[in-house]
Amino acid sequence: MAGPGARWRRLQEATGRRLRAFHTMRGKEVKRGEFWDVVVITAADGRQERAFVQQIASKLERKELPRGIPYHVFADPPGPKIGNGGSTLHALLCLQELYGDKMDGFKVLLIHAGGSSQRLPSASALGKVFMAVPVGCPTYQMLELKLAMYVDLPAGMAPGVLVTCADDVELSSLPQAGALVLDRPGVTALAHPSPLAVGTGHGVFVLGPGAWGGAELEWGSCRLFLHKPSVEAMLEAGATCGPHSDHVYTDSIFYLDRPTCRGLLHVLQEGPGLQCELDAYGDFLPALGPSRGEGSGEGPQLHRAVTAALRGTPLHVAALNNSVFYHLGTAPEYLHHLTSTAGGLWGLLPQGHETDQHQGSSPEPCPGPDTHPHSPGPDHQGPDPRSFSRALGPTASPVDPSPSSHPQPPGLVACVLRSLLGTGSVVSPGSVVEFSRLAPGTRVGPGCIVSGCSLGPGTSVPAGTFLLSVGMPGGFASAVLGTADDPKASVGLLGEIEGLQILGVGLDRAAQLLGLPLSPQLFSGPRPGLWNARLFPGPRPTAQESAAVTLAVVDILRGGSAVQLPTDLGLLSIHEMLQGMDLQSTLRFREELLQELSNAGNDAAGNNAAGNDAAGNNAAGNDAAGNNAAGNDAAGN
Repeated sequence: MAGPGARWRRLQEATGRRLRAFHTMRGKEVKRGEFWDVVVITAADGRQERAFVQQIASKLERKELPRGIPYHVFADPPGPKIGNGGSTLHALLCLQELYGDKMDGFKVLLIHAGGSSQRLPSASALGKVFMAVPVGCPTYQMLELKLAMYVDLPAGMAPGVLVTCADDVELSSLPQAGALVLDRPGVTALAHPSPLAVGTGHGVFVLGPGAWGGAELEWGSCRLFLHKPSVEAMLEAGATCGPHSDHVYTDSIFYLDRPTCRGLLHVLQEGPGLQCELDAYGDFLPALGPSRGEGSGEGPQLHRAVTAALRGTPLHVAALNNSVFYHLGTAPEYLHHLTSTAGGLWGLLPQGHETDQHQGSSPEPCPGPDTHPHSPGPDHQGPDPRSFSRALGPTASPVDPSPSSHPQPPGLVACVLRSLLGTGSVVSPGSVVEFSRLAPGTRVGPGCIVSGCSLGPGTSVPAGTFLLSVGMPGGFASAVLGTADDPKASVGLLGEIEGLQILGVGLDRAAQLLGLPLSPQLFSGPRPGLWNARLFPGPRPTAQESAAVTLAVVDILRGGSAVQLPTDLGLLSIHEMLQGMDLQSTLRFREELLQELSNAGNDAAGNNAAGNDAAGNNAAGNDAAGNNAAGNDAAGN
């Protein structure tokens, strides 16, 4: 196989080709056979379903998606959590009820997008499948990126369902459409060489002998599937990839042929119903193959029924030996992949010719997708900040030239997506600002995420801060965490909350500093945790006021001085904030922001042409010039 540099270039070239192919489909009627027959997105509940449907309708209206096919959103039924495995069964039932026997000829893409995305709260507001990414013209969200990366697959796929998740990206160097044919009976899973440490958090395929020959695509039969195994279990099972003894084949997406879909559908139609949680990876894949699925007869009835239905079904593995798998489900992962020039997702996405760019005094038409003007590899530190700002156009922000008490490793840039930056505002390397308005003189420190916010003049966001604002009845509410905090963390007893950290402070100490009594009423759920801790001010009349009063919480916690919060704030948890979010006002904020960006676009574009130094501020600030021309995100909603 070629060396690392050549493999990286092949990944870039293949990624660019797929983006170009998808670019030609956006807004156009697709013919039968050249794209998916149906695209399905799952949602956790009716509230999330309504948000998804509205955003998809707006994207179709703005011609950001291929037309001529149905896009369905299926919410999980009321009741207990059913997991992505249960959502798969429910989606199969919904499709059968809609299309009947027509399903025998349909190629379906099923994207699991439900859930609260607790480890990345900015994705909770409007859905992780609608996270913006720095590529595309109009700017892509995860939905378009998923569709682009799978654009080759329908041509070589037999009728059935391809199952994927909304917060991951799989890139491979297969050179042309049709190179990967998904027509084998049973289940076919794509596999990626990953370090042993990565395997502990994913599914791992143990293949038969001779599976690693060095080709970009190799087929194997899975003799054992391990779900999130220990390193010792992987080594004992012989799971390592040939000469790469520290790598194993990990899972990502998988294909269910039509007979397998019918078998799973029968479980739901004739079985006990969706009364428990199912994992499409941890429960489906281990049951496959001639010798698996015998089990002990223990576990919930639905688990046993699924295992019986899948028993003996072949599990084929397509090993993509030159591929990468990126997960964007946590704040640290999100920051790494959007701001790191070494090993992050951006290095394989051709931003330079893909983002909405404007040069001169008036916007130019969006160019078609092409490859990145630079060719960074895993050990490449990336271009200097100025050329990177030019390469990313409106998605790059000014780099903070001042010393920082939180020094960042080399190879980080700032990423600004669909946001307006006022004169003199600065976003530091390693930070992401999306769908936000930053007034003149605003400074965002390194390692931050700012989402959906309006920051007043001179506002300073400390390093490592995660700031999120949403519309609510009565105004706007904001929440703040550290980007290294785990919002999903919880404890069983109130007396254990000192083990929970927010912004570097134990939760018990945080409550003391904020003048809040330690009691069950401090939390909006039965288990004390960051997600349901009532620490954040209730709705304020404007987004700017909301962000300002919430940043005061940061000052209190990081300053270490006990201060009594005003009694009229009516504190909320993140959970309450998102559950009570007003969809229309949250989307209206984006729409008004984008209109501002449109109005300011020509002047800002002129500033960018005049000088590219800290004028990167203006280039980033007029981000929206391109974003508006693109027809934006959920704003049209």
